[in-house]
Amino acid sequence: MTTPSPLLSRPGAVPVEVGPEAARAVAAHYGDPLREQRVLAEGAGLVDRSDRDVLVVPGADRLTWLHSITSQHFERLGDSTGSEALVLSPNGHVEHHLVVTELAGTTWADVEPGTGAALHAFLERMRFMLRVEPRLVTDAWALLGVVGPEGPAVLAAAGLPVPEAAYGVVATGGGWVRRMPALGDGTAAAFDVLAPRADVGVVADRLLAAGARLAGVSAYEALRVEARRPRFGTDSDHRTIPNELEWLTTAVHLEKGCYRGQETVARVHNLGRPPRRLVLLHLDGVSEDLPAPGEPVLAGTRTVGRVGSVVRHHELGVVALALVKQSVAPGAALTVGGSTAAVDPDDAPSGPDDTQAAARDRVRAVRSGTIPQ
Repeated sequence: MTTPSPLLSRPGAVPVEVGPEAARAVAAHYGDPLREQRVLAEGAGLVDRSDRDVLVVPGADRLTWLHSITSQHFERLGDSTGSEALVLSPNGHVEHHLVVTELAGTTWADVEPGTGAALHAFLERMRFMLRVEPRLVTDAWALLGVVGPEGPAVLAAAGLPVPEAAYGVVATGGGWVRRMPALGDGTAAAFDVLAPRADVGVVADRLLAAGARLAGVSAYEALRVEARRPRFGTDSDHRTIPNELEWLTTAVHLEKGCYRGQETVARVHNLGRPPRRLVLLHLDGVSEDLPAPGEPVLAGTRTVGRVGSVVRHHELGVVALALVKQSVAPGAALTVGGSTAAVDPDDAPSGPDDTQAAARDRVRAVRSGTIPQ
């Protein structure tokens, strides 16, 4: 699907120029990226997420089948609920990241822009004689995001349901609404609204009339980075294992067995010390050009990691997600692409288990309501 989103024709829209989103023609911003970030952090913003690929898996065997080929416990996934899941290589490296929804006999999966075809090809190869029919339906369905503390009020005013728990899903007349873990500092509620692609403009107008304000994907990305939520292919590389990211708690069920890559996940989890950890880096912001994903993180002349998402945050300045070696000490003098960098104090674990513990604590806090949705 290469047709530009109808929201790209709205006043002030500036399209994404690089990265996988560019192929889908969505707006990076609508004229004022920093103001749009504040809308998401303090009010309610409407974000065009129609760049994401969407797949459906109907069929009587879908849950047991997905249970056998992914890291998630699909056999326990109830109706009107969602989760995250991974497809791993035999060595435990992440090959695909899925956000999944189970609703009325169909499993939905939305994935990073441009990755849907490869995932669909993998699923087709794994069908065998089972009663499953995976389909890539990006041309027919699209996601919109409603983000901000006032997001629930906007959805209600638009006549749309407001799921209570993270990953909770409620059907609408022509799609569904799913609640996701909060973004930013934990106070920006996040919802995904699935709608027929032909109705994106109509649904957007409905949400805007209810009080939402347009915000580009760059604003969404800034709050995502602040919340330390990684993106597959940007904040991960070919060596990434789930234990290095919060995906160990959001996308992996540690009590299930018999899936590809499980031995690596279990071994590293039991040892309690993955080779790298995900951190938030603060960059000096002197250069106008932001480092590109994949640029090395250096301690002197030694490479100690790789940078992923890099954003200009309305309060934090230039910040980035990076995978760095466990040996990177708090306060270490780092550089990325000529900019000096420092690990956020909250991301400097003092013990071997703290990386996983911190991720577990964040997820539990969101799901329990300790961190507001």
